[in-house]
Amino acid sequence: MFKNHLRIFIFVLAAMTAGISAAGAAFIEGLEDVPLLSGMKQVQKDNISFGNEQSRLVEAYLTSSKIGFAKVEKFYKETLPQLGWTYQGKRDDTLTFYRDGEAIDIARESIKPLIVRITVKSRL
Repeated sequence: MFKNHLRIFIFVLAAMTAGISAAGAAFIEGLEDVPLLSGMKQVQKDNISFGNEQSRLVEAYLTSSKIGFAKVEKFYKETLPQLGWTYQGKRDDTLTFYRDGEAIDIARESIKPLIVRITVKSRL
């Protein structure tokens, strides 16, 4: 728990020193350690969250009519490693990262408007 808070603090500090306001360093609701790309908004009604102390499954949907998936891909490839996630590669339209026994998948669901599904799950 402390490690995640420290990672978030470091990310916000890095964002501030890079000229990004702290308000611009928003995080996805339900995934407090996954930043929200500016210009994207979370689709509240489609969130899923299950978990206990040993495992979790959280799914959130983001949308934008002005941003393409290439920008989403660039943002998360640059940002998530700063929070301890290791990029594992891309298959079709899905990026995968690993950290501390968990996997995060960032998948393009549709192009116009752009809909992105972010899933964090425990890797057992």
